[in-house]
Amino acid sequence: MHAPRNPALQTGTVYGVVLNDRGSVERMGAALIEAPYKAEPKAPILYVKPANTFAADGAQVSLPDGAEKVEIGATVGLVMGRPACRVAAHDAPACIASYVVAADLSLPHASYYRPAIREKCFDGSCILGAPVAASRVVDPAGLCVRTVINGVDADQFELASLVRSVPELLRDVSGFLTLSAGDVLLVGVKWQAPTAAPGDHVSVVSDVLGKIQFSIVPARRQETA
Repeated sequence: MHAPRNPALQTGTVYGVVLNDRGSVERMGAALIEAPYKAEPKAPILYVKPANTFAADGAQVSLPDGAEKVEIGATVGLVMGRPACRVAAHDAPACIASYVVAADLSLPHASYYRPAIREKCFDGSCILGAPVAASRVVDPAGLCVRTVINGVDADQFELASLVRSVPELLRDVSGFLTLSAGDVLLVGVKWQAPTAAPGDHVSVVSDVLGKIQFSIVPARRQETA
């Protein structure tokens, strides 16, 4: 079975954010101030992971035809417990019902200057773990997720490195977009994250939030009559 769905999270929208960790911003360097924008972003840069991308622990993710590898964006999702609209940073934690470990998969691409629909919205490209009650997360900045590919540690993503902390991110996003109960906000992914290829087995692991495991498989060929 390919990319099993996670029904518990399909009622809400999943939003992702780019350039929210200091390492990615530093690696992009001068590209951030070149055309077309000629300045660093002043607000969170968001994208949507639609319902076709949702997958659960144990998924077999089939890459789009012609894709040879995929970036593994290990991250953490904030699951809204109530609507968040123009919330102050100090009120933000009260809007979060739970946290999830997540893998935001993306085909490698060089630019954020056009909508990366094919690269970020292919089937099964958002693997979500089981929700962990917010009361169990004492300090979100202390969370860390590791990417393990074929049993070997490939990378780690620490929320202490976020440009906007969890409360600041929720404040800034809710300033122009109302998040509804059940929506999930992914706090960020690394630019040029580690890659996996068909045949690889991947785990995204958090000591606090648990882990998800999935496999990358070759593109499924369309059957012809």
